[in-house]
Amino acid sequence: MLVGAAAVSSERFRAPRRLGDPFTLGVASGDPTPDGVVLWTRLAPDPLAPDGFGGMTLAPVTVDFELARDEGFRDVVVRGSAVATRELAHSVHPEINGLEPDRWYFYRFRAGESISPTGRTKTAPRPGSATARMRFAYASCQSWGYGYFTAYDHMSAEDLDLVVHLGDYIYESAWVQGRAGSTQRDLADEAFDLRGYRMRYAQVRSEAPLQAAHAAFPWLITMDDHEVHDNWAGDHNGPSFDVYHLPALFRRRRTAAFQALYEHQPLRIAQLPSGPEILMHRRYAFGDLAEITLLDTRQYRSPQACGDGDVVTDCPARFDPDRTILGARQRDWLLNGLTSSPSRWQILGNQVAMARSDYDPGDGEALGTDAWDGYVADRNTLLGTVARRGVDNLVVITGDRHHNYAADLRSDFSDLESPVVATEFTGTSISSGGDGEDMSDVGRRLEAANPDLKFFNGQRGYVRVELDQQLCRTDFRVLPYVHRPGAPVTTRASYVVRDGIAGTTEAWRPDPPVTRPATPDIATDALPSNR
Repeated sequence: MLVGAAAVSSERFRAPRRLGDPFTLGVASGDPTPDGVVLWTRLAPDPLAPDGFGGMTLAPVTVDFELARDEGFRDVVVRGSAVATRELAHSVHPEINGLEPDRWYFYRFRAGESISPTGRTKTAPRPGSATARMRFAYASCQSWGYGYFTAYDHMSAEDLDLVVHLGDYIYESAWVQGRAGSTQRDLADEAFDLRGYRMRYAQVRSEAPLQAAHAAFPWLITMDDHEVHDNWAGDHNGPSFDVYHLPALFRRRRTAAFQALYEHQPLRIAQLPSGPEILMHRRYAFGDLAEITLLDTRQYRSPQACGDGDVVTDCPARFDPDRTILGARQRDWLLNGLTSSPSRWQILGNQVAMARSDYDPGDGEALGTDAWDGYVADRNTLLGTVARRGVDNLVVITGDRHHNYAADLRSDFSDLESPVVATEFTGTSISSGGDGEDMSDVGRRLEAANPDLKFFNGQRGYVRVELDQQLCRTDFRVLPYVHRPGAPVTTRASYVVRDGIAGTTEAWRPDPPVTRPATPDIATDALPSNR
């Protein structure tokens, strides 16, 4: 039975003859609500065509879509069409409404005679409805040149409701250091304009494991720095000696980067960028069980203190009360949402490490200023408010570091007697940094200097989270190598947070591996700048 339909345009535009396969970049869905999702695809028969247009002509193309309750599309509930235009690289983002809550659906697209792969998506439970369990995975940092995206093969096989991506979906620079037997595809050294960013997304989205994970689950997506430039901050380009250090030119670069981001992700019209601005902080409720809040720690922040984000040993500017990583409006929005939410678990999707990360195991102090350590006032405001207002069950999920951490968060890190109010689980990279290793010099320094750090691991992989009304369980899923495909996955350690009890405890951990990584020459110890 057809229960709904959607149409972006009543006028139809035929697909070119001899188009080839226009669905080389796969399909995706995202931003689930109780009654809908957004779908995505981009027509690109030649995804790495040098002009950045994916082998498409100037003409618009009508793309039909349908969504069904069954994989065979015998019970179709929505049919519609959207017009793919050259202005948005022939991408489409139809928003589907009128669906049943907490239900799986299947979807596909058609352009001319070509039919896309089938995707699967799920709506959220109705707000406030009794929700017994939820499973999701999160990932970050997928540099094409450093290794294969094997982690997504394993993620696709998981029993999940959702995937969260915390940033560094692409890397603006063309590094090739980790793929055995591979050479860099014909891309410029660094993306600066719309063509360059489109090429970066096309390169990454051509990877079969990533396409499979997008097709298997709905995604929630935010950004970090490499979607634009390493360590960028507000209108500042980060560490750069090119002309883009000029704010006006950097805003032009941001405009290109944000448009390419929107063109390649399952984002709603609310996320369509307006020049150099894009709305990426938003929240989603899942019954009475969880609320996931996605942050934007790049667009509104002050420039990094004492340099460009590297580790520093003496930096009083970190404590400047006027310095911000969130911006006042986003900070107020975050605090109001956390303190008014009725959900059992508050999940905060965050880009850079919130926990204090001292790299000096001795009496000194060495901290990176690109993370929340460089914005102490905002961190104190957030965690202090959580303590004062009695916000329970705050779990922060973080990317960026290319390492796995489990760390408790205190209301004031300058006082080790201040209460633990939340826990941060930092997930490693999909590929960035190369193969990695279980323990490293960086890990040993961090463990020695930070008493709230409960776990460290430096392998590649992703993090799996299971929530119920009593427990949040976090499993660190790791791979032994990424320099070649086919790596197996194992659970390196599991940690739990119990309802109403701040802080985490270890649930399970095997004996650490004793073998060295397969390619020890690849740098794995990314310090906070993560270049």
